[in-house]
Formats: sequence, structure tokens, C-alpha cells
Amino acid sequence: MRETTALETLVPGPLSLAGHRLGTPQSAGALTMVPISGPAYPGIVPPRTGLKLSRVVGYGQVELRNGAPEGVAIVPLHIGYVQDAAQNHALCRSAFLAAGQSLLFDDACCVQESQGGYLTERDQWFFVLPAELRDRALELRGVQGYSKLWRDIADLNARYGLPRRGHLEQILSRKRPVLTQFQSRLELLPGQLGALFFVGGRFAGLEIAPDPRYFAEMWTALVCFAYGVAAWHAEPDAAAGPAEPYEADSLPELRAALDLDRAERLAAIAGWLADVPTGPVEAVEEERYLSLRLSTLTGPHLAGQVVSDGDRAVYASLFARTPAVAAAR
Repeated sequence: MRETTALETLVPGPLSLAGHRLGTPQSAGALTMVPISGPAYPGIVPPRTGLKLSRVVGYGQVELRNGAPEGVAIVPLHIGYVQDAAQNHALCRSAFLAAGQSLLFDDACCVQESQGGYLTERDQWFFVLPAELRDRALELRGVQGYSKLWRDIADLNARYGLPRRGHLEQILSRKRPVLTQFQSRLELLPGQLGALFFVGGRFAGLEIAPDPRYFAEMWTALVCFAYGVAAWHAEPDAAAGPAEPYEADSLPELRAALDLDRAERLAAIAGWLADVPTGPVEAVEEERYLSLRLSTLTGPHLAGQVVSDGDRAVYASLFARTPAVAAAR
């Protein structure tokens, strides 16, 4: 699992992930994470310690600030903020913020249909929109209207057996104790700056950060919310009971059984990688900051945004598109 071939096929066009390597896969229930290591890109402000939500001007209008004394902030794609007794919002796009700069996103989406109050800096925590909502949210970038995602959120809640309301809080907050188990069951490795995510054996997303610190600060938001929501819904039926024990009468036999199980698991995941749909992807440049370029990638099976410096991929957040949604475009 150390070849770059699979990564190169997922990041299309002239973008390069030279030097990036896949590590040993980890699984927790229906969620499989394949860690990615590689060269760090200096000068990027991490999202939790450097990037702050300074205020919500009105519904659908969110202002973020890069509070770091130096370095540019890459706003994570589909980041959202939660606080008790306040109106929760998520962004539909990424962006650049220079050191000390504030930026008003007037195309943010409210993800809580009927809760009063505006979000402030105090006691906030952030998430990334669940994978099931990301295709629609990306499509709505640049579109003003705070309630534009409510119908999709209500449909998602209904599919998960929850009340049909435009309240993402029904999943993010009320199911948070369950979702945060993925954070402890999967291990963030030293030097890790990205990951491939699979849900139920199917490709769900590719996340690449500029450096390990940036990715570490995104870890909970990605594992628990962006991909953990779908994995929680796809968890194996508990009624099936525990897995069968290994047939071994001695320690050497047990080790051999474990090695065989691990080899079969790696072969299966290699098959998942080979089965990831590929095809033409359209790249549209959205924004520039010095030598950095922010682009939106859209294809029949894949969508998201990337930041590049020349042909080097600095940041990537790419997710699988649902066949029904992709076919309707």
C-alpha cells in the first residue's frame, strides 16, 4: 500500500502528488482509512488554531478571520461551526485568507432550521459537512440563501430514521457520542497529512493537507462527521454477532492466521482502489494567492476543491459523487 498510482488517478490533470505514500489501512466498522504521508508545504495556517469565526452578520453571512501573525489560511472545504443556542452555519467553498485578514462569506448555508441567535467566537467547535451533503453544497457555492440546504438536510435525516427537518444538529450534536468513537478507533499517525476514506468498501473521499499539523486539526471533523456519519449509518448489524475466532492451537498458528487475515484485507482494499471510478474531470480556477491556485474539480464520479502551487497539490478535499446526483447534472 505504498504506491502513488492510486493517488495519481484520483487527482487528475497536471496536479502531482509526487512523494506521497499510502500507509497501512485501518478499519472501524464500515469506515476504512488509508493514511497518506508526504512532503509538507510550509507557510499554511492550521484551521483550528489560526482560523476563527469572528461573527455571523446575518443568516447565511459568516465572517472568518486569519488571526495568525504570518502565513496564509486555506479555509477547509465545507467547514461548519456549532455552538449551543446559536444558529449553526457551514461554508460551501474554500478560500484564502492572508495573515490578519477577515473575509465575509455571503453564500454560507444555515444548517439549523429553527434556532435563534447568532454564532460568536465563544465555545465554538467545527465540523465538515457529511459526505452525503457535500455534492449539493459545492454546487451551491456563490448562491445566496441561508435555507438552501435545508431540504437536503431534511432528506438525510429522514433516510437515517430521524425527523424530517432541516436540522443537521440532529446528527452532529445528538449523535456526537457515537460519531466520536471513530476518532478513538482509528489512529492518527505521526507525519500523516492525508487519508483515503472508504465506507462499506466504496471510495468516499480523499483528503490532503499541506502539513501534518493542519491535518491533525482536521482529523476529528473529517473522521467523525465528514465520513463518520455515512459509516455510522452503514455499520454492520449488531445482531450478526461477533466475528468468528481464529482457528489456532498455538501462538505461531495464531500469528500465521493474523498474517493471512491482514494480507487478505490489504488485497481487498487494493481492489477497492482499483474499482474507484475514473473519468474526465473539469477544473475551474476560483481564486489566487501569490503562487497558490484554488480550483474546483467536477466529474461524473468525483468533485471537490484543490489548492495547487504549479503542478504540486498542496491541499485537496475530493469526495465521491452519488450516481443519482452526478447523472442529474
